[in-house]
Amino acid sequence: MEYQLDFGALLEYVDLFAEGAAVTLGLTAVSAVAGVAVGIFGAAALWSGRSWMRWPIVTYVELIRNTPFIVQMFFIFFGLPSLGLRLTALQAAALAMTINLGAYAIEIVRAGLESVPDGQGEAGRSVGLHAIPIFVLIILPQALVTVYPALVSQITITMLESAVVSQIAVVDLTHVGDFIQSRNFRAFETYVVITVIYLVMALLMRRLLALAGFRLFAGRGR
Repeated sequence: MEYQLDFGALLEYVDLFAEGAAVTLGLTAVSAVAGVAVGIFGAAALWSGRSWMRWPIVTYVELIRNTPFIVQMFFIFFGLPSLGLRLTALQAAALAMTINLGAYAIEIVRAGLESVPDGQGEAGRSVGLHAIPIFVLIILPQALVTVYPALVSQITITMLESAVVSQIAVVDLTHVGDFIQSRNFRAFETYVVITVIYLVMALLMRRLLALAGFRLFAGRGR
């Protein structure tokens, strides 16, 4: 059987590819901002040493890190309506991605906080700073410099794993690919294009975030 490649058959779907990629990038941007914020607050709570905050955060991290993302998303989209909380597919996808990324971000930021020498905090206290300014102005920036590349990698992984949100009918890039190949029966060409788009988005995202980090943390290295 001889198969004739025909990428020209996909030209009429360029707008759909663009719309799907935009949804994927939008979900990633929202979950990246919210997930990193969750990571910072969670890691700060663990770093503070308060035992009453430790067990719920550790339970959250272990629960998310040891269960499949698609199950977490199904629980939010299909399970929460049973408790009276009904979210749209897009809201459920964004929440699931945020919760997933947040758990990994907590561990990444926590590792960064532990890498900051104790003397940095002591230096802050010696000039009369209280705990919160010491953490925000001295400890956290140094920790983020250390773990920024790991956070970028985790955000990129979250973007790639977001392909499963098509399972709850979010019209992301993968959903667009499924739709197109079901219309023109050009599955090989369609998924080659989808693969290339994901690859380009991942490489550009890593590059742009690296540049942003260089500007953000310029002169803050230890």
